Amino acid sequence: MNDKLLDIPRDRASAVYSETVKAGTGWMHTVKKGQILRIIDLCGNQSVDMLLYNAHNPGERYNVNNTLAAQRKALIELGTEIRSNDDNVMFRVVADTCGEHDTLGSGCSAEGNTIRYTGRTRYMHSCRDTFVRKFLETPGMSKRDQTCNLNFFTKVLLDDSGHLEFADGISGAGKYVDLLAEMDVLVLVSNCAQLNNPCNDYNPTPVEMIIWDQEE
Repeated sequence: MNDKLLDIPRDRASAVYSETVKAGTGWMHTVKKGQILRIIDLCGNQSVDMLLYNAHNPGERYNVNNTLAAQRKALIELGTEIRSNDDNVMFRVVADTCGEHDTLGSGCSAEGNTIRYTGRTRYMHSCRDTFVRKFLETPGMSKRDQTCNLNFFTKVLLDDSGHLEFADGISGAGKYVDLLAEMDVLVLVSNCAQLNNPCNDYNPTPVEMIIWDQEE
């Protein structure tokens, strides 16, 4: 048995929330302490970029340095405590059928697309644009709240010379990750529509977000 994987069946009928998020669109929702958020890769090999904030104090947000220092690994996996800039646990990974999720690759941007893939890609969809649109719709938030993000169902490889490359094929249709909220967390997702690297298998697809109250 792979100790990085754990499948926990949950009854959809008992979920308190569910929504399908199309590729290239954003999703923002508060997950309350004790609730479980399941992110399902419906079609396989879809990158889900995510930012996290304390729902009552957005100045506290996901921090990659504290998260990696606590677990001494660069990937999010079963058992990982996703930590804030105040070193508080925001989410805990309690089930995972994919196995590894990226913390190294930043969300795609117009500038990044131009540098990596030439000027013709500058005005293609980017996750940073999606994040900013959601910030502008949210009172008290702005583009200054953009920070380092997580990338679920994505793996970025670091080679011997220090270059980062997207790995392909680590997820599949129906793979999911379950996150247990350890505080009230404001979750912001960009369901990536990147077409220029294999993070989406060059075919962006929808994902599903489901929330359950934690069972006693």
